[in-house]
Amino acid sequence: MTIDTNDMLNSILDSLSRISYIRLEDIPNIELYMDQVTTFMNGHLASSKRNPDDKILTKTMINNYAKNQLLPPPEKKKYSKEHQLLLIFIYYFKNILTIQDIQDLLAPITREFFHPGQNSGEYDIKSIYQEVFSLEKGQIEILKQDIIDKFKQAQSTFPEAEAKDQEFLRTFSFICMLSFDVYVKKMIIEKLIDSLPKENGKDKK
Repeated sequence: MTIDTNDMLNSILDSLSRISYIRLEDIPNIELYMDQVTTFMNGHLASSKRNPDDKILTKTMINNYAKNQLLPPPEKKKYSKEHQLLLIFIYYFKNILTIQDIQDLLAPITREFFHPGQNSGEYDIKSIYQEVFSLEKGQIEILKQDIIDKFKQAQSTFPEAEAKDQEFLRTFSFICMLSFDVYVKKMIIEKLIDSLPKENGKDKK
């Protein structure tokens, strides 16, 4: 089946335009039980699912995050707004980082900014979340242009290939270019995490 390449590019750009995040004001200011947390997250992040049956967040996931010290324990089985913000960070990080890397990255955030009023400085986890995710809008347009540039480059590859193979090979080129971009950025992220001070002064082996 032949796919219209312009339609494919427009579909990709349209999906980027629809990317959103959970706004701080959308998160309940009251503490929630686990069932309420999973319902909230699954509802607000449903658009990011690849398949309809994919799970955004489950009870087992939350328990595992707590077990791996990614998430502070709930108070009387209830999760605060700060818990939910950490869960959102974990949701995005887990697609590209190991549990250990996420732990190293979030440990200072949890220690210094998790409990309201414990830090005398300007920031808490809510203000950090607000500032970080407010950058998204500007990044989308930059990402769109980068996607367009890579797509055009891919469409110029394999000019001598037979017509029956050319579409697949060009799509393969496009995927390879995107994958290399992800690989390089993931490597940079890992180097940055490795440079962070480790909890209890222990460095990775």
